[in-house]
Amino acid sequence: MEKERRVLVIFPHPDDEAFGVSGTISTHINNGTPVTYACLTLGEMGRNLGNPPFATRESLPLIRKKELKKAAEAMGIEDLRMMGYRDKTLEFENDEKLANMVTELIEELDPSLIISFYPDYSVHPDHEATARAVVRAVRRLPKESRPKLHCLAFSKNCREELGEPDIIIDITPVRDQKIKTLEAHISQTAWMLKDLEKGLAANDPEALKWVTVENFWSYQWENDKVD
Repeated sequence: MEKERRVLVIFPHPDDEAFGVSGTISTHINNGTPVTYACLTLGEMGRNLGNPPFATRESLPLIRKKELKKAAEAMGIEDLRMMGYRDKTLEFENDEKLANMVTELIEELDPSLIISFYPDYSVHPDHEATARAVVRAVRRLPKESRPKLHCLAFSKNCREELGEPDIIIDITPVRDQKIKTLEAHISQTAWMLKDLEKGLAANDPEALKWVTVENFWSYQWENDKVD
């Protein structure tokens, strides 16, 4: 992995980073690259309140805030930014306001790499709003000054339309850190950790892929469709 000047990770929800990029984040940090994680909301509208309930709508934000801090610690992140937006409302935020927020982060941090979602291929409205804001902010910069933009995509048509991921990161050396990051978000990940544990015990290829490889797409500026 190439050593970066700084990596800026931008996602809307606590645990977005855990599933797709936590191994990559830990690898960058272990390589000596500083990483800033800007998490836009506290995931207060998360679906999982437990059965029987372990949380209410009032207490869930506090629980998820603690989990986010614990996840950052597991990855080695020292610069965690909680941006104060409300879960499931980002699609209704002013587009320019969101892009300006990203621009301010870029101006402050001068990252050589930004990691976020790929617009039109990240399913959830909050994911899409975040992805569009990141693209708008980076697009404002002169081409020669733009940081690299590596994106997560997981809609059903993403590989058909984007092709195969062009960035493949071997996260085997930080496998345990990825699992600890997933465990940190236990209020939302308990359901899948049980399945993951069974799969790893059985050497299931799909389970092993979860903790050994992370894939990204470089943003294709020539096909930019963000308004």
